[in-house]
Amino acid sequence: MRQSTVSRTTSETSVSVSVSIDGTGKHRIQTGVGFFDHMLEQLSRHSLIDLDVVADGDRHVDDHHTVEDTGIAIGKALADAAGERIGIRRYGACLLPMDDALVRVALDLSGRPHLVWNADPPTDSIGTFDTQLVREFFNAVAIHGGITLHIDAIRGINNHHVVEATFKAFARALRSSLETDSGAPNSVPSTKGTLTE
Repeated sequence: MRQSTVSRTTSETSVSVSVSIDGTGKHRIQTGVGFFDHMLEQLSRHSLIDLDVVADGDRHVDDHHTVEDTGIAIGKALADAAGERIGIRRYGACLLPMDDALVRVALDLSGRPHLVWNADPPTDSIGTFDTQLVREFFNAVAIHGGITLHIDAIRGINNHHVVEATFKAFARALRSSLETDSGAPNSVPSTKGTLTE
């Protein structure tokens, strides 16, 4: 079973994340940041990764540390659960429409972290949620998950739609990349023989 639990505690946050890659999209999300919780629920549901997240952060300052540190823990948990990445498809992509929004995500579970971001939401906030934190979250996931990640918001005028489409597209691309490649179920999809170094 491809599962992992990661706990991370600093002077700013305490975060616990459990993932099961071969799940059904079950989730329990408790970060104290309502909109972010909703997005993590979308991530779980559309990737079919079971996701348990409990985070307690210095939200009296703002939501930045909570969101970023949750991204760090999720990235580490995904990398650990994927293990040696034997038999996976490795690459995933999704072009996802959501009403006025159209978002493209392409990723490679290469072990070489990199984020290309062209998806700034149209305005600075969704309710009280700072939309700049969306990039911070995905950067943290990419860096600590060993993921090459390209995210492009092709169009969109509604903040909620653009951000939700981003999380859903990432989830779908991640799901594809982690699926078993029936043509090579026992090998690492790399001429180097490894995706973890």
